[in-house]
Amino acid sequence: MSSYIQEKINLFQQQNKNRARLLINCPDQPGIVATVSKFLYEHNANIIESNQYSADPEGGEFFIRIEFEAPDLKTKAKQLEEDFQSIAQEFSMDWKFTYVDNIKKMAIFVSREPHCLLELLWEWQSGDLMADISLVISNHETSREMVENLGIPYYYIPANKDIRAEVEKKQLKLLEDYQIDVIVLARYMQILTPEFVEVHKHRIINIHHSFLPAFIGANPYERAYNRGVKLIGATSHYVTNDLDEGPIIDQDISRVDHRDNAADMKKIGQSVERSVLARAIKWHLEDRIIVHGNKTIVF
Repeated sequence: MSSYIQEKINLFQQQNKNRARLLINCPDQPGIVATVSKFLYEHNANIIESNQYSADPEGGEFFIRIEFEAPDLKTKAKQLEEDFQSIAQEFSMDWKFTYVDNIKKMAIFVSREPHCLLELLWEWQSGDLMADISLVISNHETSREMVENLGIPYYYIPANKDIRAEVEKKQLKLLEDYQIDVIVLARYMQILTPEFVEVHKHRIINIHHSFLPAFIGANPYERAYNRGVKLIGATSHYVTNDLDEGPIIDQDISRVDHRDNAADMKKIGQSVERSVLARAIKWHLEDRIIVHGNKTIVF
């Protein structure tokens, strides 16, 4: 990692050393917001941002994301979480505290096409993607130079369906060694096994080059062209064992017409892919996503 990027990370950590986030989902009922707000007040915390959503006030599910600051947060974090357990039990909450200065460690998987990888590297260099890109794993050598020039380790692991178990064993070992928090499939054109997905549930973010649920699977631009569509898009989602059917994080579209062939559509679509994937990753890094069933709540 370059000294310039490390300086940006150090500054970010210093500025956010007393800032944390609390994510909650639970059955909706009166008193949740008041109780949580009172709890934070009693622990000398100042709420900076709060977003909430109820699927149905009458027996639905309630979701909230609160970002707050508290003096000497590091010294009181453990006690804060212990004290919150009684509230969580009272309201049957799924909950977690995250601490903003704990920069998430990211692994990027990529195949031959580097456009999504390049977008993430640019966002990272500019300081707009606040993560520790710990390593890049690829089944091609295409992107080695651009990655290693930034001081990021690059691991070339040839992959195909016949050696999938052997490949994933190597990949999982690397992810464990680097203590990875989030995995990004930046156009990694290999299917992951259920065993791999289970180890990193809701921590693998993929970009699919179509506006799902249209054109699931391979060659979506060719299929979109043959269908004569007027809109093409891209979808970023969490990976599950159902191909291209995991919880959707973000989507976007671009308009095309009869003049655009499949190659034109692919070129247009790659621009959409880059922005959609970058947004989804930023939301994940900022703890803005709560997964509920096969959907996401994005604050």
